[in-house]
Amino acid sequence: MKVVVVAGIPGSGSTTVLENTLRELDYLNVNYGDVMLEIARERGLVENRDQMRTLEPGVQKEIQRAAAKSIRERSLENNIIVDTHCTIKTPAGFLPGLPVWVLEELEPDMFVLVEADPEEIFTRRISDTSRNRDMESLQEIDLHQQMNRAAAMAYATLTGATVKIVKNHNNQLESAVSEMKNILE
Repeated sequence: MKVVVVAGIPGSGSTTVLENTLRELDYLNVNYGDVMLEIARERGLVENRDQMRTLEPGVQKEIQRAAAKSIRERSLENNIIVDTHCTIKTPAGFLPGLPVWVLEELEPDMFVLVEADPEEIFTRRISDTSRNRDMESLQEIDLHQQMNRAAAMAYATLTGATVKIVKNHNNQLESAVSEMKNILE
């Protein structure tokens, strides 16, 4: 069975594209952060997601590895979509969302990046009152998408996976969903 990583920066619409795509395909949708939280809870390390950031780096690394292994084991019986981030923007710079120890366990077959134009992402972010997002300029949004592309290609180099970009432009969700279905079938 396949393991496909789907990622997009906040406001790209990756979750919306994914939810609409999976209505018609036989994939198990797994959020990487949710699996990590589940493992940390089982081990009695945290009670909620916010506490995950307080864990020692070595403990976080072990939980990341265990989550990847758990997801890979699920792929023995199901096609898996891993909803995660290729990069995480922090005040200190960009962090890889999938470090090498995760990739070694996860063994993904494909990376799919959902993107939109920086102007579209900017407008979506300021229109979304359900979230409290940091304000970024168009140049910062563009840089984050470029970093995602670079990270995805680096991950592909390490794993032999392919990288595909799906454009999710305003008022063209059906087109993005159709492209995603074609990729995953």
